[in-house]
Formats: sequence, C-alpha cells, structure tokens
Amino acid sequence: MRLPPIPGPRDLVQLLDRVTGLLGKAERLVADAGALIERIEQTRAAADEVVARTDTTVTRADDLIGRLEPPLAQLQPTLERLAETTDPREVDAMVALVDQLPLLAAKVEADVIPIMHTLTSVAPDLHDLLDVSRELNEMLAKLPGMGMIKKRVDREQDLDT
Repeated sequence: MRLPPIPGPRDLVQLLDRVTGLLGKAERLVADAGALIERIEQTRAAADEVVARTDTTVTRADDLIGRLEPPLAQLQPTLERLAETTDPREVDAMVALVDQLPLLAAKVEADVIPIMHTLTSVAPDLHDLLDVSRELNEMLAKLPGMGMIKKRVDREQDLDT
C-alpha cells in the first residue's frame, strides 16, 4: 500500500490560506446571524406591543358589544321592518329634511316663538272684535229693508255650501 505524499511547506501555506478564508467566512456568517437574531428580537418586541394594543382593543370591543347587545336585540324587529319598508326616495327626503333642520330651527326661534308669546294678548282683542261685530249685526238688522237683504245673503251662503 502506498502512503499519501507528505505535505510540504507549500501545501501548508495553501492549507493555511484556505483555513484563513474559511475563518473569515465563518466570522461573516456569525456576524450575519447575530444581526438576524437582533432583527428577529426587534420584530418580536414590536409584535408583543401590537398584541398588547390588540388586547386593549379587544377588551374595549367586548365591553361595547356587551352593553349594546341587549338594546340592539330589542331594536332588531324594528330595524328589519324599517329596512323592508323604507324606499330610497324616503331616505333622500329625510336627508334633505335633516339638512334643513338648522334653518328650520332658526326660523321657529326667530319667527314662530315670538308670535306664540303674543297669542295670550290676542285672545281678549278677538273677544272685543267679536262683540263689536255682534253689535254691528244687531244695528244693521234694525235698518229698514235689511231683513230682505239678510235672507238673500243667507240663501246665497246655503247655495255655496
């Protein structure tokens, strides 16, 4: 059997170059792995933060659902009927009405409410006006020939109705 040749100094230098190159590559590989592990750790920390925020959101949503579920269950038949019977034109009309509410409220406050406040003082004036009207009718009835005119007016009013 033949023995392998004995390495010489030249073989040793080549081997040393190869070992040095492999050590350099191994060092780069270890540095890359360290950087990768650091990025993985940052991603894990960010994921933990997202999970913590999500837990808060889930807790709030559970609380909100717990509070809204009973009234929504009661409203469900009404909402279903409303959905079945509401025409899109009615929705458009409601939107238009809601758009006009500020103007309508301002007009009611500026015009209608002041008139309503004066109605308490109008009633006595109306009573006085009715009294004067009765007195005038009585005076007219006493004039000669007014009886025939009154009968004719009554007949014309009966024909109009």
